[in-house]
Amino acid sequence: MDKIDNRVDDAWAMTIDPFKKEDMKHPLLVESSFATLFPKYREKYLREFWPMIQKSLEEYGIVAKLDVIEGSMTVMTTRKTWDPYIILKARDIIKLIARGLPYEQAIRVLQDDVGCDIIKIGSMVRKKDKFLKRRQRIVGPKGATLKAIELLSSCFVLVQGNTVAALGPYKGLQHVRKIVEDTMKNIHPIYNIKALMIKKELAKDPKLKNENWERFLPKYVSKSVQHKQPKKKRVKKDYTPFPPPQQERKVDKLMASGEYFLTETDRKKKMLAEKLEKKVGAEVKRQERRNKPFIPPVEKSYRANQQDEQDNQLKKKQIKVTQKFKKIKSKEKKQD
Repeated sequence: MDKIDNRVDDAWAMTIDPFKKEDMKHPLLVESSFATLFPKYREKYLREFWPMIQKSLEEYGIVAKLDVIEGSMTVMTTRKTWDPYIILKARDIIKLIARGLPYEQAIRVLQDDVGCDIIKIGSMVRKKDKFLKRRQRIVGPKGATLKAIELLSSCFVLVQGNTVAALGPYKGLQHVRKIVEDTMKNIHPIYNIKALMIKKELAKDPKLKNENWERFLPKYVSKSVQHKQPKKKRVKKDYTPFPPPQQERKVDKLMASGEYFLTETDRKKKMLAEKLEKKVGAEVKRQERRNKPFIPPVEKSYRANQQDEQDNQLKKKQIKVTQKFKKIKSKEKKQD
């Protein structure tokens, strides 16, 4: 028997028939529900737009509840639910609204060709200052980079806290995730933005449609940055299984020098003699330091002084000649 080839050339270009009420012949047997928490600052916004969220979900037979005391949103199926997949879409709506997306954008998830992706970037970079810098790169100066990503991917992107929320077509969501992950890996988003722009232009040309585009795309080359080396380098000592030799005690040192056998008076006399010796040495050094300004400098000979004067005169003449030459040049330029 011949094998049937079920391969599809371009899955993204496939048209899927919309799911209608008539396609659901029997009601759902089990109730499904999803809940998510929302921050305190979103409470005012949710109170204002919650009736609209309920109304849009009621069309699909989904019940939405807002609990302000616990700070949570819940969506659940009912016997009237006619689309089995819509509960997952409703879960995405409450997640996106809790993340900070406006109602007008979040409600687009209910469309068949629109999806959402919440990219967690908090654990990608350890150091906080590096994380903030790389997150700012996604936004760019005055939001220019973020706007470019949105235009090229046809997605709505929101960068907030430790997450990046994206909403749009599934192909565009793939591009957004790649750009965000590469940016957090210290690859500038301009490389991916350039690649997307080139791909869009190449897709318009029917001759290049089935060819490899690698030669047209920009290639990222990682530059290894040399880190500052520590001033003091620790040199590892050779490993020896034997313990270090035992250090001499103070008594052993005294016995070796012969001080141990001296009487108390002899020991005191020796200490005084050492102190006096140190004192005399310090006094001599102090006197030398004090007398240093009064020592006359070594004078140069008469011939050496004459030579210095001649050198100084030559230098002055050279400076005058260069100044005159510069003035003449500047006059010539003005005349031209």
